[in-house]
Amino acid sequence: MTCCMTPKTQSPNLEKPAPEFFSVQVQEARRFYLDLQPGHGRPLSVVCGGCERCAADYAIHRLRFPYYSIEFVVQGKGAVVLRGQEHALIPGRIFSYGPGVAHDITTDPVDRLVKYFVDFTGLNARRLLAASALAPGAIAQVISPSEIQDIFEDLIRNGRKGTRFTSLICRKLLEYLGLKIAESLLPLGEAETPARFTYQFCRQHIQTNYLRLKSLAEIARECHVDPAYLCRLFQRYDHQTPYRLLLRLKMNRAAERLQSPGALVKQIADELGFCDAFHFSRTFKSVFGLSPESFRRLRRE
Repeated sequence: MTCCMTPKTQSPNLEKPAPEFFSVQVQEARRFYLDLQPGHGRPLSVVCGGCERCAADYAIHRLRFPYYSIEFVVQGKGAVVLRGQEHALIPGRIFSYGPGVAHDITTDPVDRLVKYFVDFTGLNARRLLAASALAPGAIAQVISPSEIQDIFEDLIRNGRKGTRFTSLICRKLLEYLGLKIAESLLPLGEAETPARFTYQFCRQHIQTNYLRLKSLAEIARECHVDPAYLCRLFQRYDHQTPYRLLLRLKMNRAAERLQSPGALVKQIADELGFCDAFHFSRTFKSVFGLSPESFRRLRRE
C-alpha cells in the first residue's frame, strides 16, 4: 500500500495553530485538526487525524493523552509499548490508547513507519472502541487493510475541507471506521498462523480471478485446498462463504456493466461465466434484491 503525502503541511484553510502533541519527528505528513476543545456533553467528536511518514528518530513517550486515539500502520516496522507490554508494528497492525493509557511508539530507523491516526473524544468514545473490539491499550491485526486505509483517507480528505459539515462527516466516518475494524479484526495470537495465510491467499485468488472462476470446487482446486477446509477458513475469518464472495464480486461487476448503454443481459451473463441469462438474473436478484432489468430501470430513473 502507498500513502502519498506532502512535506509537513496542514490544511491551508485552518487558522488555528497545530496541536502541540503533533510530533515534529516526521519526514512527511498530511494532517487535519478540528475543534481541540469540543466541550463536555458531546456524544462523539473527532479532534484531529492524519497520515505520517516517520523520521528515523521518531519516538513518542507519553504517560497520558487527553483524547482517545486509533493508529494504523501501512508501511515499515516499529514497536509500541501499551500498558507496559511491547508489541511489534508491521503493516496491518492497528492499536488504540486514550486517557490513562501510557504508550511509547518508535520506528525502525531504516524501514520507517508510515501510519494513520485519528484522535477523538466524547461520551461515546470509549463505547466506540469497545464495539470495535479495540479497547484503549489493545492492538490487533486487520484482515482487510486496504478498506481501513480508504476510510482514513476519507477522514483526511473531509477533515481538511473546513466546511460547516466537516465535523459531522468526520464523526460519521469515525463510526464507520469502528464498524469496519470490528468486521476485519484479528487477534495478534492468530495473526501469523498458517491458516490465516491460507485464507488470505484463497481470498486474494478469488478477487483476482473472479471473472473466470465458476464454482467452489474450482476455487479449492486452484488454491490446493479441500473445499470443506476452504469453507471452514471463511467461516473463521470472514463473514461470508467463499462462493458467496465469488458471486458478490461477479454481481458487482454485472451492476457496472448494466449501466453501459447497449449492454445485453445475455452478453453480461456470458462474460461472467453463467450458462444462461435466467441463472444469471436469479443470482443477481439474490444478491441485490431486484432483477437486472429492474436495476437498470432504477438507474435510469
